[in-house]
Amino acid sequence: MASTIAEKILARAAGEDPATVSPGDHLICDIDMAMSHDLGTDGVMEHLEEMGVEELWDPSRIVCPMDHVAPSHTVEDANQKSRIRRFVEEHGIENFYDVGTGICHEVMVEKGHVRPGELVVGTDSHTTSYGAFGAAGTGIGFTDMAYVYATGQNWFRVPETIRFDVSGTFGKRVSSKDLLLQIAGEFGTDVARYRAVEYAGEAIEDLALDDRFTLSNMTIELGGKFGFTPVDEAVTEFVDERTDEPYEPQRADDDAEYEAVYELDADELRPKVAKPHRVENVVDVDEVVDVELDQVFIGSCTNGKFEDLKAAADVIEGNEVARGTRFIVTPASREIYAKAEREGLIRTFTDAGATITNSTCGACIGMGMGVIGDDEVCLAAQNRNFQGRMGADSSEIYLSSPETAAASAITGRITDPTEV
Repeated sequence: MASTIAEKILARAAGEDPATVSPGDHLICDIDMAMSHDLGTDGVMEHLEEMGVEELWDPSRIVCPMDHVAPSHTVEDANQKSRIRRFVEEHGIENFYDVGTGICHEVMVEKGHVRPGELVVGTDSHTTSYGAFGAAGTGIGFTDMAYVYATGQNWFRVPETIRFDVSGTFGKRVSSKDLLLQIAGEFGTDVARYRAVEYAGEAIEDLALDDRFTLSNMTIELGGKFGFTPVDEAVTEFVDERTDEPYEPQRADDDAEYEAVYELDADELRPKVAKPHRVENVVDVDEVVDVELDQVFIGSCTNGKFEDLKAAADVIEGNEVARGTRFIVTPASREIYAKAEREGLIRTFTDAGATITNSTCGACIGMGMGVIGDDEVCLAAQNRNFQGRMGADSSEIYLSSPETAAASAITGRITDPTEV
């Protein structure tokens, strides 16, 4: 029987023949890599203690980045991080990345912990990001992660798979973020509920890795379990530069069966904005122009990558941030920050009046480096616009691409980036 990418990876992890695995089957799978960040590791530690686990399954396959609240802004958080540091030292976890290294998903791929064909779990819903590198990545809870840390295994229900075929070419200042918002608005945020998603077609193949990352990353906003983009030479070159570990990419069979196939045309795509407080509340940017902004944010695991920063810098170069609007830019990792500095992007942002922060999830989750206050309005190139996510419950968050965010920072109101 022909198989999808998810079916092949889960079958390999369970030691099964892919031809015998079907959607709905329950499998016990060996985990290739496991990640818990600063807001997850402490909870995992508590469960391990309750379980009486003293020795971890394989410390070399565990990754602990400190990224969500980075640096600490309360004594409680500082103490939590101290407990985590002791934990990783006691258990010999070498893949520990302290504050400033980067946001967990970017760190995972930069440090070579994500490889095509592997099964990766993390205590973060955006672990789906790793599908951009051919891995089946998915988020799990603290209890499940404690079990993984203890045994190296977890159970999975084999998901159905849907596919988005995208033809055509992205227009000027239209990006993969606009495509994902288009999908969320057109098909809803439950279109992929507990399903694997494959993004295919010429428009996807032409995307840079950073832009594919955005699609896999935000697959969870569609309800997806996994989100895959093509594994090609760009992927294997990136991975090979970062690891000597062997891997075996998995690709869908030509006659694989999909629950549904949806077709989109990148030629017809316009810049999109998701209005408060739902990701699927999507409109063309033209419908929300003139919404005045207190803050503009570009960053997070979704839009803090180098290509995101480059696209935003191309828009804002030679301009200034509007009076009365704060513009915050957060590179997703130290490596990205350094590259952006070498390429002159940091200078472009600071000359325009932007504030550059260290790599952290703080602004995106309302826990530092860009919290918004009562009744404030923020346009954010990130993944979620839920009520209160970035700060006050009475605040409003609009989502956009980095290009739209940069254009809006110039005018102080939501603005079509193609008109700047």
